[in-house]
Amino acid sequence: MRKALWLVPLFALLAVSLWYAAKTWSHFDAAEVEIPFYGYMAIAGGVVMSLLVGGGLMALVFYSSRHGYDDLSRGDGDKSDVTKV
Repeated sequence: MRKALWLVPLFALLAVSLWYAAKTWSHFDAAEVEIPFYGYMAIAGGVVMSLLVGGGLMALVFYSSRHGYDDLSRGDGDKSDVTKV
């Protein structure tokens, strides 16, 4: 039941977003809407920057995992040995 409480709204949001995207896409006609050269350059720049940021973050995740930065610093995570201040 708890999964349904999460899944139903998420699928509803997905359905609404797909409907809106399809509706918006159908309003554009290739003959009416022209993208200038600088528009294509802006799109290409955005794609390249997104790939660089995503690749860089994934590289940091793998680097952190391989070099032990993700390991617990205090044994097995038992908080009984931590003194209260």
